[in-house]
Amino acid sequence: MNNYFNEVFSSFVSFHLEFSPGHRVIDIFSSCFSFYLSSKCKDNNFKAHIQQLDNLVIESLSIFSHTLVITDTSIKNNIATSISHTYIHNKPIIKALYHAVNIMSTKAELFTIRYSINQATNFNDVLKIIIVTNFIHTAKKIFNLTSHSFQSYAASILNKLRSFFFHHQENVIEFWKCPSYSNWPLHKVVDKEMKSFNLIPLFSCKSSWDFSKKKECDNIANRWRMIFQASDLKGKHFLDLIDSNDNIIELLYIKDSSWLKFFGHFNSLCIRASRAIINHALINEYRLRFFPKEEFSCSCGLYPIETRCHILYECRWFNEY
Repeated sequence: MNNYFNEVFSSFVSFHLEFSPGHRVIDIFSSCFSFYLSSKCKDNNFKAHIQQLDNLVIESLSIFSHTLVITDTSIKNNIATSISHTYIHNKPIIKALYHAVNIMSTKAELFTIRYSINQATNFNDVLKIIIVTNFIHTAKKIFNLTSHSFQSYAASILNKLRSFFFHHQENVIEFWKCPSYSNWPLHKVVDKEMKSFNLIPLFSCKSSWDFSKKKECDNIANRWRMIFQASDLKGKHFLDLIDSNDNIIELLYIKDSSWLKFFGHFNSLCIRASRAIINHALINEYRLRFFPKEEFSCSCGLYPIETRCHILYECRWFNEY
């Protein structure tokens, strides 16, 4: 019981510190963690990234102070399965497999990362922890200070990393992305073992959190779409965003997959995009509403009115750029 209360109190202290500027891990140990992403498949940079992973294995297994961890997570039959393989110099591979019913995949991924860090820090001589995962975006949530639903899990991981970084000034952790489609040998082994695990849930009627969240998102988007299209709020100037196949981009707020993320990081860009969507941009088409007798042709000289669609799809001054 005492161990339980000690862990709860430690998590509370860590959670408090991570929201106190100057005391956070990202403030004190900003140079002790790093992320290494990969580019698209069949790209030269992607091949170079895989080569770096190969070199990373050779280096990690030859240096006693390095720990290499390969992780993966999946959801099947409403069961989240997490797996990790830990490689330490001159020691047997440490394998771990966990499963949980009706939880979100992100939570399972964070649990795997937390377990891997705990396992690696059990060895006092470890200076570098290297985690190779397909879910690099989940690892970034650990150091994300904005409000999200997994902050308590992130605080627990940061609490362990804080102790690890304090232990020695050279202690660092690296996160490397390894997409499943790369078929990188060590990750392929982990992925194969995870997929071979097939547990039948005791309560098969229950839906996973991911499925429930997706269903809720679809219902909300459908209701919004019906209300928006049937009302006068949309007006005649609202711009439907389309993808490369000329299909309208659907609204979605789960897994950061909405189009808003592409310009939501910069206020100036978000303002310009919003003006373009509602057609309140400072172009001649907009001025025409208020001053119909003036000249409003496009500066390219090929269109009588400088419209939004002309600028986005046709104008030689803007389209190539």
